[in-house]
Amino acid sequence: MAHAHAEPVGGPILTRPFKGLLVFIAIWLAVVIWRFAVGIGPVSGLSDGYPWGIWIAFDVVTATALACGGYAVALLAYIFNKGKYHPLVRPAILTSALGYSLAALAIMIDVGRPWFIYRIPIRVGSWNLNSALLEVALCVMAYCGVLWIELAPAFLEKLRDSGASEGLKALAKGGLAFFDKALIFIVALGILLPTMHQSSLGTVMLLAGHRLHPLWNTALVPLLFLLTCIAMGYAVVVWEATMSSRAFNRPREDGMLKQLSGVMAGLLIAFVVIRVGEIVVTGKAGALFGSGFMSVLFWIENLLFAGGAWLLMGSRKERFSNVMSGSLLIMFAGAAYRFNAYIVAFDPGPGWSYFPTLSELIITFGIVALEIGLYIVNVKRLPILGGHAPAADRA
Repeated sequence: MAHAHAEPVGGPILTRPFKGLLVFIAIWLAVVIWRFAVGIGPVSGLSDGYPWGIWIAFDVVTATALACGGYAVALLAYIFNKGKYHPLVRPAILTSALGYSLAALAIMIDVGRPWFIYRIPIRVGSWNLNSALLEVALCVMAYCGVLWIELAPAFLEKLRDSGASEGLKALAKGGLAFFDKALIFIVALGILLPTMHQSSLGTVMLLAGHRLHPLWNTALVPLLFLLTCIAMGYAVVVWEATMSSRAFNRPREDGMLKQLSGVMAGLLIAFVVIRVGEIVVTGKAGALFGSGFMSVLFWIENLLFAGGAWLLMGSRKERFSNVMSGSLLIMFAGAAYRFNAYIVAFDPGPGWSYFPTLSELIITFGIVALEIGLYIVNVKRLPILGGHAPAADRA
């Protein structure tokens, strides 16, 4: 099967929508400067009972799962289907690289003394080897680097095809030849690292013990977090492919996305069965309907997952609108599950409450705006998206 070759979209950067993003990013930057000037307390609604809020629950825990498109597609392309889904990989890797890098930025905004973060990978003698957060920190740091390395061929192709000197072009060609041979090992590392830290993000909530509601408190939460990150990563790939094809007039990989949807449907069904089955087997079935608002949230999550699976199954996936709708349901379901596990279903005890302040919301939405802006710049200037197949392939 002939694949469309990646090429820069081109066109002006400073369009009217992009200028709107810049205005919001400027507001975000002002609030971030204020946060570092006055500290976390005056800016956020955090407390001793709720030491983390939306900056962790959404910007890190949920956003990194949404940024797992590169992981999900690489897993399917290089392991299950021998590279067949190659045209989806590069834009997925870009989305992942931006998402993880900005999640790291969100962590720096959230911690009290971010200037000491550099100590984590180098002070080996001080590591707490029993800490799930240590593994998350090390894996996320490493994975950010791996993602940008995976994206390096796009930068090298840009340099090779530019008006640079012959020496730089030769350097770019040598780099591309190296990546042709080494990429399989880099991709393997790129599959291992998120498998480790996405499951460990679930392990972190095991530490909450009885403070986490029984409908979310399960020994299987690491597995459930891993399954949701794969499903959410796939869903974002569908969304990104659809939006970019509309915005930049690029061909959409309908056939590939539809075939991937069958795998995702099975994954979603497995998630719902495992989650509900574990609750029944461990004797917590009464909480399924007897926990008031928490029961409502639980069933909303699982109905969204089941609805996504239904839209992606069988003949329904032949209509791409169903694939798109199913993917949106997956994103909402996964975000709800992770946000509930980290914030809503967590009860630190009487007297504590949390709701994000306006400043917290501005910082969160500003990071999203920054990611969108950086994505636009990259796809317009680098060979990320598939263009039209060359004449030889079209013949």
